[in-house]
This record gives sequence, C-alpha cells and structure tokens, in this order.
Amino acid sequence: MGLTDLIYAGANAVAGLTEGAVNDAVAKYGAERKLAFPDTAYFFPAIYAATGVKVQKLGDLAPCVGVLKSLITNKEDLGDALNAGLATAVGAEILEGLKYAPGGNPYENEGGIGFVPDAVIRALGVPLVTGDIPGVAVVLGKADDPADVALVVKDYQNKGILTFLVGEVIDQAAAQGVKMGVDFRVVPLGHDVTAVIHVVTVAVRAALIFGAVQPGDLKGLLEYTKLRVPAFVNAFGALSEVVVAAGAGAIALGFPVVVDSDLGDLQVPGALVSVTDHKETVARSLELRNIKVKHKQMDICMGYASAFEGEIVRKKDVHAEFYSNVNPTCELVVTRGLDELEDHKITIDGPDIDGAAPVELPLATYVEVAGAKMQADFEPVIERKIHHWLNYVEGVMHTGQRNLFRIRVSKDAYAKGLRLKDLAEVIYHEVMQDFDSVVDKCQVTLVTDKAKVEKILEGEAMPRYKARDERLAAMTDESVDTFYTCTLCQSFAPSHCCVITPERLGLCGAVSWLDAKATRELTPTGPSQPIAKENCLDARTGSYEQVNQMVESATHGAVHTVTLYSLLEDPMTSCGCFECISGVMPEANGVVVVNREYGGMTPTGMTFGELASMTGGGVQTPGFMGHGRHFIASKKFISAEGGVQRIVWMPKELKDDIKEKLNKTAKILYNIDNFSDMICDESIASDSDGVMAFLQEKGHPALALSALM
Repeated sequence: MGLTDLIYAGANAVAGLTEGAVNDAVAKYGAERKLAFPDTAYFFPAIYAATGVKVQKLGDLAPCVGVLKSLITNKEDLGDALNAGLATAVGAEILEGLKYAPGGNPYENEGGIGFVPDAVIRALGVPLVTGDIPGVAVVLGKADDPADVALVVKDYQNKGILTFLVGEVIDQAAAQGVKMGVDFRVVPLGHDVTAVIHVVTVAVRAALIFGAVQPGDLKGLLEYTKLRVPAFVNAFGALSEVVVAAGAGAIALGFPVVVDSDLGDLQVPGALVSVTDHKETVARSLELRNIKVKHKQMDICMGYASAFEGEIVRKKDVHAEFYSNVNPTCELVVTRGLDELEDHKITIDGPDIDGAAPVELPLATYVEVAGAKMQADFEPVIERKIHHWLNYVEGVMHTGQRNLFRIRVSKDAYAKGLRLKDLAEVIYHEVMQDFDSVVDKCQVTLVTDKAKVEKILEGEAMPRYKARDERLAAMTDESVDTFYTCTLCQSFAPSHCCVITPERLGLCGAVSWLDAKATRELTPTGPSQPIAKENCLDARTGSYEQVNQMVESATHGAVHTVTLYSLLEDPMTSCGCFECISGVMPEANGVVVVNREYGGMTPTGMTFGELASMTGGGVQTPGFMGHGRHFIASKKFISAEGGVQRIVWMPKELKDDIKEKLNKTAKILYNIDNFSDMICDESIASDSDGVMAFLQEKGHPALALSALM
C-alpha cells in the first residue's frame, strides 16, 4: 500500500468514527447540549482557525463532519492526501471534544492532561520567544524498548525542548524515571492517538494569539505554523493507518515526522523521515526543523536546563534549605576593577551542606565582576538572573531575590553529589556566558558562616539595595533621554513591538528599562534598540515622533502610531504573552484589570481569554491593552485617561499583590488613602450591578470623572 493509500485509509477510518460518535452524542444529549474545551476563548480551535466556525453545542458538529469528509478526496496527489491529514486532525478534535460532553474532566484519572488551556500557552510565550524553549517535540506511539523513549525525551528535556507525549510512551517514560508535567516541560497529553490534536491546537492558537491570523484563513494559518511554530513529531513503534493520517496532518502544518521504522521508498525528504538509530533521533529532528540549541554544558552531577526551572522541591524531599525567614540571606553582584579579581575563583566560606537532612544554613551569594564595559546598572540585572540559573539545576528550587529568598536542595541531588561548589560553578559559568560582552572576570563566593553573612547583609547588601531603589524611584520617563524597543516576541508576533521606558516595563513583565539597556550593550544588533526621546507630539498621551518612526520600522509598517500612556488613543500593541489586560467598563466609567492566572468571568462579561482574543497579535484595539503586572501601579498607567483612579475591578490575588505600590501611587497623585479598598474584586462581585453597587458605596473616584467613551 502506498503512502497516500495509507493516509486515506486512516482519514476515512477517523471520519467514520467521528460521524458515528457525533450522531451517538446528539441522540444521547440532544443537539442543544453545550460543548466546549476548558479554559479557552477559541471554541474548537482547529475548526475555528481553519473555517471560522464557532462550535458551541453538539448540533454545531454535524456541518463540521461534512467539511471533514469533503477534504478526503482519495486522489493520488500528495497535496490532496495532506488535506486528508488535516481532515484527520478535525476528526481528532471532534472526538476529543466529545469526551467533554458528559461534563467534568475526562482526563482526571487518565495519566494525561488532555486539552492545554490558553493561559498555559500564553505563559509559554516568553520562554519560546527568548529561546529558553527552542522547539516543540511530539513523541507518540509505543517503543519496542522503553529505554529508547527515555533516551530521546531526557535529551529533549536537557536541551529545553517542550515535549508532548501521546500514547503508551507516557507509561514507558514514567517507568524510566522521566520527570513529567508542565513544570518539567514534558507534558503527557493522553493515551488515545486522537490526543495528538491537543498539540495541534497549541500551534493553532499560537497563530491566533500571537500572529493575529484571522479565523477562516486556512492559508495564513498553515503559513504561520510552518514558519513560526518550531514543532516536529517522533513516532515510535508500528505505524497504523490512523497514525500515518495524523502524521500527514502534522506535515500539512509544516511539522516534519521522524519514525523509527524503515519506511523505504515511502519517505518524503524533509517531511517524513526514517531514523532507526535512536541515538540520532534528536539531532535529526532538530536538523529537520532548523532548530539551533545553545546547549548549556555544566560539569555537575545533575541535569541542567530551563526545563527544570519549574521544579518544586517538596518539604519531605529537602536535604538542605537556605531561607530568609529562618537565617540571614542575600544575593549581591558588585563591580570591581580588573586588577582586583582572580577570574574563576570559587570560594565556599563556611560549612557546606553535608550532614543529615534537613540542613538549614544562612547564605550570602557574593558575585564580583569586572570588565571594561561593565556598568553598575547591570549589577541588578545579573542578580535577577541568579534565580533562573539555580532553578535550571535539577533538584534545586529557588524563589525570591535579594535578601528575601529560599533555596532548596533535594535529597536526590545531594545523594548524587551536588554541593555548594556546583552552584557557584553554575553562577560563574552563566555570568561569563550570558554577560561576556561586559564581564571579563568573575569571582563567586558562597558564604554560610552566619556572622559573616550578617556582616555582608547589613554592611554592604542592604545599603546597595537601598541606593539602587532610590535611584530607580527617582528614574522617570522625563529623567532619561532614551527609550528602548523590545522585539523579542516578533518570532511569534511579527506586528508587535514593545516600547520600554523607566515607568513602563515590557508587557510580559520580564523586561525593564535597565534590562533593555543591558540587552543593548550585550547585543548591539539585538531586540532592544534605543529610541531618542525627541519630538513630543502629545505629552498627555505619550506620543513621540521618534517612537512612531521606530515602531513603524520595527513592525515593517504594520503599526504607524502608538502612545505610551493611553488606553483609548493608539494604545501599544501586544504579542499575546502579556501578564494582564485592561479593558473599559463603560457603565462604571472605569477600567477592569485582569491577570492571565484568573480563570473566572470579569464584569465586562468576558474572561481573560476572551479579552485576550481581542488584544494580542500586534493589533491595536482602543479600550483594551495588554501590559505587565507591575505597570498597574505606575504613575504613567493610562495617565491620559486619569490614571490608576480609573481602576474599578481586578481579581483579589492581583489586587493583594500590588496593593502597597498601588496605594502609594494613588496617595501621591490623588491624595487617596487605601485606594485598593475602593477596588472591587471577585470576592465582592463580578457582575455589573454588583460592582456598581460596591463602587457607589465606596464613593469610587471614577464615578465622578469625565466620561471615558
């Protein structure tokens, strides 16, 4: 049987199953039964993106089955066969969606997560565009030898590749000790082959969320996934007709498929390839997708990769802990003269973590750097990186920063030989690799002697922190002559460009003005380019001729004008990985702010995902704006419309997180005390009437301001 015959056989089998399953579900539940994947604003994403059809109830599926069947033409041309592969994807989406028809989570006890929520995709946006996740692997099937699955998946994990598992490879990987979960970037989806659609919909929603591809634009969708979603498929074991048809759908999306069986003449160069030696699977897969991995090779006993950044070391698994609530701690980077340092000098001053668990110690992480181009402004930038670097170590968890942090070392890491010297080596290596443009020498000292830690903390660290904070507090948009662009997200959102100012950080929350300045020094031709703050067109909205010119150039003409401080007039664009969204609530004469972690309904009548669907992809939607969490308390936050006093509702978790800074801003600008107490949240009301009643009771200032719209 030829390749096209296999594809059509699998596609027809899925079409038959799908039609029968839809008819059975309608007969059982009725055509009006509501149907949806959880936590998404994109309905059945593959169907919605390809056709524009919004599946919201069982009765909506019958026409989709008709479209599915029309794609299966049984022609010999490979292009037509790939369309049958897309039909297989549509069928898989319907079959997976029907699992949610009875209600509840059908994957609760299945060893997989099933559908991937929108919020997870948005959270993955930052590491995808920064290269911390350089690619996406789909590993499916059942290997003849489970060790082969572990070999491949662990290699991807160590390279930071986001890996999705489908089929019995899930159980095989688990049995081989592979750490799995979204936090480890090895995600088990489900055991049925149809679960592969949950990877497809991740790619599809990336096009909708980041790329502003319009629903129904199948050509634009396929072009986006091929060029901008660095995904590929590894199939283990015997290939059934359905697996081949599903693989054809992946190829149609631009994702090459690597199988471990010898296909002989059935191979398609660059798209369907046999690799029978599993030691070559990873390299060949990355090569086919042109993925370049900047592998961080560390001479330590544990794995080291961004895939371990989300690892949580539970209390029962802790061997050693450094916690500021128990012992003095601090992290400090200081600049020295070149003649003052001995490069790669590692010092452990005090006891190591040897001994019976749990070991509790103070810790001063003291990093000294020197370089002809090193600036004091870069010290806190390097300091913040320590959090990420230590989290990359398998078996180590780091939270917090400065003098308020917690580090945990697992019993497993200790048993395998991890010691403080290894953590110091990690810091040294990363400083010299990531900051090689400005750092020529580096010394790392880890101090665990309590008296010495207290001396560093009180005598040097706290005074330096205070001086930096005072400088940053005094740094305003008016006090500098340069802003910066950030175009990191253009790998996914080509029409978006952030403008970073001292009072407005990047919408992802990860890039401050100092970060952008440092990035410019480290990579002169990189994503952060200087914008001379000249030719102000409107100080109220923050409109500058030079900003407009730079944004228009950076977005290749997609965006012509942008304001820095307005929600209603040419607001800054968003990529899709924003931490928060602000949207107008007209009846309250104010704005609602919601963070992506919040899964409930907002007073606008829309969820975060629904609001985000109007905001991302580099589009400008007056009245809606994506932004960073800590921009909310800025004096420049929608200052053109009256500033923070316009905020009428936000989720309680977000309000509690920014309360102190928000109250300070409101006091300085409007002489309002405890302003956060006047902001409604979901614990009080989420419906319009309830919110209005609360605002009136509190005498919220937005009610007395001029009309927003």
